[in-house]
Formats: sequence, structure tokens, C-alpha cells
Amino acid sequence: MLKIGDRLPSVTLQEFIDVETEGCTLGPNPVVLDKALAGKAVAIFALPGAYTPTCSAKHVPGYIAQADALRAAGVDEIWCISVNDAFVMGAWGREQGTAGKVRMLGDGSAEFTKAVGLTLDLTARGMGVRSQRYAMLVVDGVVKSLDIEAPGQFEVSDAGTMLKRANDLLTGR
Repeated sequence: MLKIGDRLPSVTLQEFIDVETEGCTLGPNPVVLDKALAGKAVAIFALPGAYTPTCSAKHVPGYIAQADALRAAGVDEIWCISVNDAFVMGAWGREQGTAGKVRMLGDGSAEFTKAVGLTLDLTARGMGVRSQRYAMLVVDGVVKSLDIEAPGQFEVSDAGTMLKRANDLLTGR
């Protein structure tokens, strides 16, 4: 399992882009982690699934609300990762109002989630293999903090805890 000091694996996630920009076409675009994380401090939070109750009511809204404070603390980007496809993540992001605040990244085949050892088997609940709920602060691809929730909990992967981590770890960066 992933731990503090580890470098994130170079896997590719997918991001749905609503508005075509230079270098990003409409639709799903690959996000190659080692390139996307290079030289940046990124707050990453992961959750079991798009549109699920805690994720939609608390997890994503908390990061949206704290986006400016996280940036002021030295976080360059905020990413939400879920074992969902980029189309679902894009639609969920539009509904949540994440534009310009949180990048919604799909790990549709759980490649990243499996590579970091943070899977959650929800097969008995009809959801298949998903991600555990967690948050990590990553600087230049290296994990600087990692807070993993106990099953069914939402206590340490919230935006307030991430803001404390960012203030503690990014000061003087």
C-alpha cells in the first residue's frame, strides 16, 4: 500500500473536458500522472463513487469551498479521483460546480487505485472494485501526507484536514 515518501505510479487517468482549449480536445483527455504532477503541489482526494451520498453531499463540496484557501496555502491543483469513467466524472463535476476549482479524474479500470493499493471491494453491494476514501498531498509526484478513512467514515480526508496538511507542509516551499 502507498505510504508517505512514495512516488505515485506513472499511470494515466482520464478527464472530461467541456470546453476545448489549446492542447485539450473536447471529451476525455489522458492525464499522465508523472507529467501532470511535475513541479506541482497537488491535493488529491479519492472516494468510492460519483453521485454517492457522502461524496456528493460532503466530500466534493468541502474541497470546492476550501479551494481558495488551499491555493493560498501553496496547493497548485486539487484533484478528485474515483473509479468511474471520465464521462461520469465530467457530468458529476458539472453538477457539483467544480470548474476552475477541482479537477474530476476518472480511474475507470481502477488502474491507479490498484497500483497504490487502496482498493475497496464493494462487490457485495453491487458496485464492484472501488477506491477507499482518502486524501493525500503530493509534491512533484511524491506523497507528503496520506490520510485514509476507516470503512464507512469521513473524518480525515476532508478539505479542512487537507488545508491543515498544506499549511504545515508547504510553508516555505
